[in-house]
Amino acid sequence: MRFAVIQFPGSNCDVDLLHAIRDGVGEEAEYVPHTATSLAGFDGVLLPGGFSYGDYLRCGAISRFSNVMSEVKRFADEGKLVFGTCNGFQILVEAGLLPGALQRNKNLHFICKTTELKVVNTNTKFTSEYEQDEVLTIPIAHGEGNYYCDDDTLADLKANNQIVFTYASENPNGSVENIAGIINKKGNVLGMMPHPERAVEDLLGSSDGLRFFESMVKNFAKETTEV
Repeated sequence: MRFAVIQFPGSNCDVDLLHAIRDGVGEEAEYVPHTATSLAGFDGVLLPGGFSYGDYLRCGAISRFSNVMSEVKRFADEGKLVFGTCNGFQILVEAGLLPGALQRNKNLHFICKTTELKVVNTNTKFTSEYEQDEVLTIPIAHGEGNYYCDDDTLADLKANNQIVFTYASENPNGSVENIAGIINKKGNVLGMMPHPERAVEDLLGSSDGLRFFESMVKNFAKETTEV
């Protein structure tokens, strides 16, 4: 499986994602600039955390207009896997690939710490290697991770089982219903505020994030074999 790690001006978790793919699951990964106009030859797209365009206007609000995002949307429309973590999640929401919005943390402070994350939906291509309701140790690092959506959207997310991760022991940013990560209705675009790429080996304090990427690879291999 070959992954594209998109680099926006201000991305700072691109190296972590590249490491998670190359050294964590032993697959191919390449950096792709925000100016790129093609994602031909890639099987998965990863949008990293960071402060794209300095987080001016709103987090992800400028990045959504980058050249490469037209290709990311095409990629998603074709049913290929797209994952955004932290700022990547914010970009996916701003681009309309996921519903809702990310607001300032409830305490109005930047939060950087390890948190407990519950896997509430294992029936996805990103979480199939986890157990239902398994609690993971995954770091967070954000100032605008407070996930919000209106009541109708929340009901829709619940009805379609699109809530994938919730904060388990505390709600660090004030997100509605403790939501930490969601998926689109088609099941191929996932965004989350926590950083699984920063938890792929015990040396980092947790390897709970490794199975996230293993799930992507194994499900891609399964689909390829079936075809």
